[in-house]
Amino acid sequence: MRAALGLVWPQVPLQRCWAHKLRNIADKVPEKEGSCVREAAAMYQASSRREAQRSIRRWAWKWRSRRPRAVACVERDLEELLTFYAFPPAHWRKIRTTNIIERAFREVRRCTRPMSSFTNPASCDRIVFGVISHLNRSWERKPLKEFTQKA
Repeated sequence: MRAALGLVWPQVPLQRCWAHKLRNIADKVPEKEGSCVREAAAMYQASSRREAQRSIRRWAWKWRSRRPRAVACVERDLEELLTFYAFPPAHWRKIRTTNIIERAFREVRRCTRPMSSFTNPASCDRIVFGVISHLNRSWERKPLKEFTQKA
């Protein structure tokens, strides 16, 4: 998907999902060291990109010797994890995760799974288009609160 995005929209900056990144970190850390994940979560809550970078450096310094795979997981995608700081602060909360996109995909799956098969690709396309169109219309009627306040 990343290659396709770069091909179709090369000028659009990529944002990695912090929720997924935290899950990736949690997979690399035993439960008894849950503070590593909690401290990592604090990194994206910084008030500026510079503050976030400082927080990440402190976190990496603290955890690199005990959990090098967790630190490498963050450092590998650091630039794409911090892309949201280039946008207005009111948008940060919605940009730094992919929850809204995943919700749309989940709705498509919910509608298509009960159908055992499609007669042809066009029939599947029609269902997917219908679900996405419905979601778009519902989002137009009920815009995200952060995006409508003093924009």
